[in-house]
Amino acid sequence: MGEEQKTKPTQHGVRDLRSVGLSPTVIFCRCKEVLEESTKIKIASFCHVGGSEAVLSVHDVSNVYHVPLLLMEQKLHRILAEKLELETIPSLEGRLDLTMGGLEAKSTMWNLIEGDVANEKVMKMLNNEVKIVIVGKYTGLQDSYLSVIKSLKHASMAVERKLDLIWVEAAHLENDFEDETMGGELEYNEAWDKMKSADGVVVPGGFGTRGFLGKILAAKYCRENAKPYLGVCLGFQAMVVEYSRNILQWEDANSTEFDEKTTNPVVFFMPEIDKDNMGGTMRLGSRNTKFTHPTHDDGSPSISKIMYGGSDTVSERHRHRYEVNPERVDTIHEAGLKFVGRDETGTRMEIAELPRSQHPYYVGCQYHPEFKSRPLNPSPPFHGLLLAACGMLDDYVASHQK
Repeated sequence: MGEEQKTKPTQHGVRDLRSVGLSPTVIFCRCKEVLEESTKIKIASFCHVGGSEAVLSVHDVSNVYHVPLLLMEQKLHRILAEKLELETIPSLEGRLDLTMGGLEAKSTMWNLIEGDVANEKVMKMLNNEVKIVIVGKYTGLQDSYLSVIKSLKHASMAVERKLDLIWVEAAHLENDFEDETMGGELEYNEAWDKMKSADGVVVPGGFGTRGFLGKILAAKYCRENAKPYLGVCLGFQAMVVEYSRNILQWEDANSTEFDEKTTNPVVFFMPEIDKDNMGGTMRLGSRNTKFTHPTHDDGSPSISKIMYGGSDTVSERHRHRYEVNPERVDTIHEAGLKFVGRDETGTRMEIAELPRSQHPYYVGCQYHPEFKSRPLNPSPPFHGLLLAACGMLDDYVASHQK
């Protein structure tokens, strides 16, 4: 009796809905185990829905990405099409295919592309791994980078590789950390060993001074050792500071977020924002970026533009208060770090990269591309990083330039 699936809670819930004038067409039942057919029949009978096929089992699965497949197996898409009369809408004519050769067949594509998130058996057949290091300051609370993690997973599925995610605390890369009073030689060496073993590196966004030097050192190491690198928001700003210090020899180049007295403020507080009032002062939301420099001096195309499918303008979401100082842009650009993408006014730097003749993949963006990544449509900057990390970027570029 203890293992019997109880229907009373569902019945009471539906009764309460009906008391306010709502009558369900489909009932989704969350449960630990698969809902038994006898339970479905009982719920359908007492809750007055159109048969047991209108009672769907939403039981525990190994990963949330398996839920669409679970619902499709129970024909939810057919129920929706019938009840909403989708096939009678003229604008959907020729686009709505609910036959076994149509939408249901696409579940196979979802199954295969999702790999480790929807079909673990498929991913177990993939022996090749790709090691990606995330250099951050919140590595003890990895949910802080959840969107970045998901973007890397989406991109790893697109390149059909198993993602091996490695965490590096940014502060552990700093020279001072080698001192026992700061942390210790062991943690310092372990952090750099992880960096050296990685196939690619991501430096995501963040706030505050702690670990910023470590992010600069990560950008420097990747630039000098041809290690695929993607800098997002603060990681993009770290690229600019590193390049200014080590190529332009502006030794005190910095962001005014960390050093207000620097003589080379290559990143500064956006002028229209009130420093004294931090509430609601971020540059937020989806904004357009134009590829103002789609071709490099050596004639090679911008890798960022290629990854965005050759679009002249892209829309991505932002979340920042600091930006590259427009007074230093021309000098940095002419020195080799190319600001290929800028806002619609041409004054705000959005994308920086090195030409592929100098580096396999060294890209940074002020915006947060991870916010728009999807399982079947990975974020272009993350996709490019994974392609470069797997040694597949040359073939991808060749096939997408034809």
